[in-house]
Amino acid sequence: MDPSLPPAEELVLVDRELARLDVHRAQLLARRDWLLRVLHAPVAAPVPVPVRPEATPRSAQNVLLSLGGGLLAVAAVAFTLVSWGSMGIGGRAAVLGAVTSAALLAPVALLRKGLRSTAESVAALGLVLTLLDAYALHRVALADTGALSYTATAAGVLAAVWGGYGAALTRLRIPLPAAVVAAQLPLPLGTLAAGGGVLSFAWAALATAVLDLAVARRTTPAPVRITAFVTAGVLGGWALLTGLALSAGTPLRATPLLLACAAVLLYGAVRIAPTALPAAALAGLALIASAGGLLRSALPEVWTVPGYAVCAVVLAGVALGGREVFAVVRPTAGSTEGSTAPSAAGAVRRGLGLAGGGVLGLALVWALPPVAAGLLGPLARSGAPWSGAHAEPLLEGYPATAPLVLLLAAATLATVPRLWARCGTLALTWALLTALPVSLGFPYAATSTLLLLTAAGALGVAVRPALLTRGLPDPEPLAAPVAGPAPTRGAAPAEVVAWLAFAGGLASALGAVALGLDVRAATFAVLGVVLALCAGVAALGTGARRLVAACGAVLAAAGLVGAGAVAAHAGPAVTGLALLAVPAGTAGVGAWLRRRPVAVAVEGAGAAVALCALGLTVGRPAMLALALALAGVLAAATAVRPERRPVVSWAAAALFLLATWVRLAVWEVATPEAYTLPVTVPALAVGVLRRRRDPEASSWTAYGPGLAVTLLPSLLAAWTDPEWARPLLLGLGALVVTLLGARFRLQALLVLGGVVLALDGLHELAPYVVQVVGALPRWLPPALAGLLLLAVGATYEQRLRDARRLRERLGRMR
Repeated sequence: MDPSLPPAEELVLVDRELARLDVHRAQLLARRDWLLRVLHAPVAAPVPVPVRPEATPRSAQNVLLSLGGGLLAVAAVAFTLVSWGSMGIGGRAAVLGAVTSAALLAPVALLRKGLRSTAESVAALGLVLTLLDAYALHRVALADTGALSYTATAAGVLAAVWGGYGAALTRLRIPLPAAVVAAQLPLPLGTLAAGGGVLSFAWAALATAVLDLAVARRTTPAPVRITAFVTAGVLGGWALLTGLALSAGTPLRATPLLLACAAVLLYGAVRIAPTALPAAALAGLALIASAGGLLRSALPEVWTVPGYAVCAVVLAGVALGGREVFAVVRPTAGSTEGSTAPSAAGAVRRGLGLAGGGVLGLALVWALPPVAAGLLGPLARSGAPWSGAHAEPLLEGYPATAPLVLLLAAATLATVPRLWARCGTLALTWALLTALPVSLGFPYAATSTLLLLTAAGALGVAVRPALLTRGLPDPEPLAAPVAGPAPTRGAAPAEVVAWLAFAGGLASALGAVALGLDVRAATFAVLGVVLALCAGVAALGTGARRLVAACGAVLAAAGLVGAGAVAAHAGPAVTGLALLAVPAGTAGVGAWLRRRPVAVAVEGAGAAVALCALGLTVGRPAMLALALALAGVLAAATAVRPERRPVVSWAAAALFLLATWVRLAVWEVATPEAYTLPVTVPALAVGVLRRRRDPEASSWTAYGPGLAVTLLPSLLAAWTDPEWARPLLLGLGALVVTLLGARFRLQALLVLGGVVLALDGLHELAPYVVQVVGALPRWLPPALAGLLLLAVGATYEQRLRDARRLRERLGRMR
């Protein structure tokens, strides 16, 4: 309480405090009551979680019925095979008849009571029993009948019985599909029983497949339709494979079968929409095989593949009407307006086109070996370059009709106004020109000329790709931004064509260069043409192709220089010096082009040629020194340009240094200072220039590397040098460096010079110290060491203060 307040005011404060305490007490009491109720409340029993059954009653019922039917079928089989012989004819007939009749009649009563699943199981047992009846009948009464003929007849009878049984009990799902499966056997097995061969069996299988399609088209139950479709595919596929196999040996016999297969497939493609595309493709394959087989039987063997290719192109052209495969999209008759679902006719056309394209693709694979031989054949040279000997043919006896397939495919694709077709036309034309010399046996000069013309044409297309992309539809635009015009991909077709043509042109150029190495004059002529072509692309092309072409031009120029040196009978070292003319030229071209991207490519290729030139001179150190010096001059001239200075200046310094070292090694100079001083002098000069531009730069960065390069190797040499001249000169030099460091307060000079001076002096005093130590009594060195320790201990604090001052002074230096 505050006694300074008047009594009335203090009374008011006391009443307020008591009221606040009462409110707080009431809150605490209410909270206490709630906590007591929670603690003493009865614990609720856990709510039971319903357990989900792992199997439904329906699935359990099906499992039980399936197991029961299967066990009964096993029992019936065991009875027929094991216990059959112990019963007479009457007993056997009575047992089989009773059991089979009971199994077939029981589903009628079961269906009336609504037990459909049980009826299905019992009906399946009855069908198995009918099979056993047929087997038993053959074993007892018809044992002399042939197995194939009896099986065919029994299958027909069972198919009719099962079909009638399923038609009578329409609620059963097993009998009708089983009847369809049984109906597959009568015709094929009957044909084999009658002595028919593979071709007759294929015809019977095809006829059965036709019947299956008819059943599938006219029946409603889904299980029957699915079964009929599957069996039709199996037997029809067998007939088609048989026709294709026979077409390779006896095309005249296989042609009617293939045509029949094609007709059936086309009918299925038109009538059955889901299978239209694959059925039409298989039909096209059958048509091509039949027509190509007839051509093969009438033409020489070398025309076999071109004949199939012609048939494929004709089929694709007739089916597609000159349009590409995926262009036909129309609404079906039952589709809504505006739908884009393909019609049956469109699917058939596409399927036939796919068949033609696939066969043509296989023919192209057959025609590729001459292309590879024309491109890689010169690399198989067995003799030395310029020997006049040419590589042996890699494809001796390969059919000369391979280029016709390439020509046919190129002409076909040229009629399709699509980007992929134009690219294919370009690639096939290049392949055709590459394969012609191999297939037709062109002479050496004609082969080289054709390769160069191919390279020139391809590179020309790479420079002007609009020649092939003209007339193509505009590409679809990309997603439009929120504001502004929508970006387009108009340059994409041209870029694709340009890169494809550029790759082909480079490949042909490399092949021409490899082929030109056979003859000296051809080498110069081919390299000159390649140089002109690459320079043209570098001048007129765009993008990365321009850079690659520029590098190719530099390499071609290097090849000309090297070939000239070899023709002049120059050794490797002289050839390397001659090659330095190429980086000299690229440096001039780079200075003319300045900051253009192609300048980097030209100068980079020139640097690569310079490295090769230096490698050629390694065998003669004197020539290597000269080559390094010339390369250093070129690098220094390039470093004059501001955009090249940060990188090339270091390369120039390294080249000059290497040239100096190699020259000293040639002169048999073993003095280390001769190798280190050429590094120290320019390094110190650079350090001085840097300190002028940046006074805050550390002396270790500016002068440390240059001084260490000379002082440290000289110190190592002085310690092993018995003469007095090197230690004396080293000590004088270290003294000068130390004094300069103290004068200009440079830490690097003071530390390096002082350390070297101290070690050099220690080296000079070491012999005398050894002599004095050897002359003194042995007790004297320990005594002197003890006195030294006492003196140091007595002045320890002063010595620490002096050391601290020295460290601070060194720290203030730069």
